Amino acid sequence: MELETIIFEKRDSVALVTLNRPHVLNAMNHQMWKDLSQAMDEAEKDNEIKVVIITGITTEKGNKTFSTGADLKDSKERTVEEYRAYLKSLQQVSLRLIRFPKPTIAAINGYALGSGYELALACDLRIAAEDAVIGSPEARVSSSVTGGATRLIIELIGMGKAKELLFTSEYITGTEAERIGLVNKAVPSERLLDTAFEIAEKIAQNSALSVRLIKESLDMARTRSPEEMMDYEVEACLQTVFAPERKGALEEFESRKR
Repeated sequence: MELETIIFEKRDSVALVTLNRPHVLNAMNHQMWKDLSQAMDEAEKDNEIKVVIITGITTEKGNKTFSTGADLKDSKERTVEEYRAYLKSLQQVSLRLIRFPKPTIAAINGYALGSGYELALACDLRIAAEDAVIGSPEARVSSSVTGGATRLIIELIGMGKAKELLFTSEYITGTEAERIGLVNKAVPSERLLDTAFEIAEKIAQNSALSVRLIKESLDMARTRSPEEMMDYEVEACLQTVFAPERKGALEEFESRKR
């Protein structure tokens, strides 16, 4: 698999996807979105991979950046129709990430702005360095949010706080992001990847089928009635309890209780 703008590594049951355009602080261009899509293809088809972690490259000088957002140089010459096509294509990748069948974790190691911030929002979980800088500068530069972020941020922090952050274009630290529920956990920067892998490994120990169906049900619950969700839950439960792995999982669970 040839990738120009990201590094794809497989570490046991976890795929580590590292954004790798350090010369522009991991600003996201069309190629990076294409590479992300290809990496997701690879992670999805590999049955040994249970969880995907996305982070940013750390430079030789120690500079840490998740992504500073869209590469503005990449968009200067686009016509309206070309820009629309580009936005549609990146949103397809965002939607693919939101609906990805395996759990995803954003390990936010530095600046996560604009499209980079939205990429993190599309992941299932977010772990941030305490000193990470997170925000949406779109209103400041006459732009608007994309990638489904308007819905995702409301679900995480509520309408009032979402409006405050998006209207003011205020940046917040990883510590503050944890306080308001925008990220699941904020940790010292030197512990970031270790923490992300610890969480990924806990997930990977569980039934991949169960985790996939639970993720599907949580996504469906956004739009379905209680009756529809209960019907789905019955079928999901039946799939899991009659799966071949069920017996071994129960025996292991019982042995831990003794």
